[in-house]
Amino acid sequence: MRRFEGRTILITGAGSGIGKAAALRFGAEGGRVFCADIDAASAEHTAGSIREAGGEAASARCDVSDPDAVAVTVDAAVARWGKLHVLANVAGIGGFRRTTEVSFAEWTRILGVNLTGQFLTCQRALPHLLETRGAIINTASVAGLKSHPYCAAYCASKGGVVMLTKALAVEYGRKGVRINCLCPGGVETPMLSQFQLPEGVPQAALMRITPLGRHGQPEEVAGTIAFLASDDATYINGATIVVDGGMIA
Repeated sequence: MRRFEGRTILITGAGSGIGKAAALRFGAEGGRVFCADIDAASAEHTAGSIREAGGEAASARCDVSDPDAVAVTVDAAVARWGKLHVLANVAGIGGFRRTTEVSFAEWTRILGVNLTGQFLTCQRALPHLLETRGAIINTASVAGLKSHPYCAAYCASKGGVVMLTKALAVEYGRKGVRINCLCPGGVETPMLSQFQLPEGVPQAALMRITPLGRHGQPEEVAGTIAFLASDDATYINGATIVVDGGMIA
């Protein structure tokens, strides 16, 4: 399929995991992919892989919690190819910790990246997406829909992404921009290693995360991101799409 021929896609968190898999998927389908990540080398590695496969890609370092960095990144993507058609917000952080042990700095950082970061990129990208009648895919988590122990900050941030998406979808749907939210379950990514249970908590606490007996693969989630961004999903707006193998069934 070449569903994104001639279209520009900006992806945050493109250096690894789901973001990288989505960037490669968009590139394989003909998209011009701008890869953003706080790790500049990883973002460029993803962009290089797309170019090596015959696609078009560029990269930039971006801390999505920094308004100035977001402005520079979005503007660079538009300057590179003239227009912006898709924004995929994938950058995120998290981890398990007892709530009484969470520092204010940790709370602020998690919300800053996971929630404020998606607000900032949406805000900066929307004027360009209005011109192209484009699409936004925000990445939340099943942790934004169902309670999870030992990750209050993460749950709060991802629940916020779900409602941010719904609010933007009804504000901009009539103006031609579709905005949807993806909620993955446990996926084999570098971030998964951050979720180590506190000492003394039994592993049984994680059993419901793998109803298929395994974690998901980034490529299994990337396909859904590409679908939501494509013309195959033109009547989907304000939706919360769960990709979790049945975790919250």
